[in-house]
Amino acid sequence: MNPRPLIPSFLAASLAPLAAALALFAAAPAAGAQLVKGKSPDYPRLNVSTCYQVDAAWPRRPAHCQIADVPGVAVDGKNRVWVFTRAAPPVQVYDTNGEFLFGWGEDTVGRAHHLKVLPSGEVWLSDIGHHVIRKYSQDGKVLQTLGRPDEPGCDEARMDRPTDMAVTPAGDIFVSDGYGNNRIVQFDSSGKFVKAWGKMGTAPGDFSLPHAIALDSKGRLYVADRNNARVQVFDQQGELLSEWRNLVVPWGFWMTKQDEVWVCGSSPMAWRQTDTVFGCPPKDQLFMKCSTEGKLLQLWTMPKGADGKEQPGELNWVHSLALDAAGNIYAGDIVGKRVQKFVLQK
Repeated sequence: MNPRPLIPSFLAASLAPLAAALALFAAAPAAGAQLVKGKSPDYPRLNVSTCYQVDAAWPRRPAHCQIADVPGVAVDGKNRVWVFTRAAPPVQVYDTNGEFLFGWGEDTVGRAHHLKVLPSGEVWLSDIGHHVIRKYSQDGKVLQTLGRPDEPGCDEARMDRPTDMAVTPAGDIFVSDGYGNNRIVQFDSSGKFVKAWGKMGTAPGDFSLPHAIALDSKGRLYVADRNNARVQVFDQQGELLSEWRNLVVPWGFWMTKQDEVWVCGSSPMAWRQTDTVFGCPPKDQLFMKCSTEGKLLQLWTMPKGADGKEQPGELNWVHSLALDAAGNIYAGDIVGKRVQKFVLQK
């Protein structure tokens, strides 16, 4: 007597296509192994993307100059690199070869943040320790003060840890007022209050830590809305023109003469329960160049250094960047407590 089939005939017929597919899958590794035996072409080893190499010897800081957090860096019209640090002296100036030129600021600076050096030579510092924005001469003389020193507030006369400033050719000053107030404040060239806009929030036009501000040649204002992981663009009347989302957690700006908007910071991430300020610590470190419309033109990432163990070329809470005439990038760190030069590879 024939044994009874284990699988009914009707079910065996329905499983036939699956069996055929499994047979082909089982044969796939052999076919793949055959492809591995092929020879790869001799690819041209040319760097067609823009690259940077750290100059580990820059700057050659003299013994009398200390260094700590470096929230601000700028390059002036003479191609000198201005470093704003939470050490003494707080303002240190170097040439592009790394030679120290001069420094100042011990008697007037409370706690450094961003800085700007205008084509006219004026030096502008945001001081979150004294709650002021100040204009200086090249040799460190205070020429103008916006805000009341050591009096945080939110009115026409006082600010609360203002983070950055942008100065128009006509002399108007726009301040990102910043850690405490989440607004943009405009002053005229004499320092008189003109207007303010913005409030805490996540809607278009709102702010959650406006951390830096930049101005292009057409007068548009770019605000690093850091906790909201976006850049917002305004006209000088405070009207929102655009917002750049899902690109970067912006910490600092550098605007070139060609209206290239450079941003430093980290890539987008989520709030964590342990965060008091968004993205601290950041998950990575990057520089990006954008058009004034927010189109990404160039991206360069650096390794994030381990706290206290940072190696040359690593960044740890990158806060500021600036470019010299040759296209080299200077970047200031907070936790890394240094400024580094990244040399453009041509």
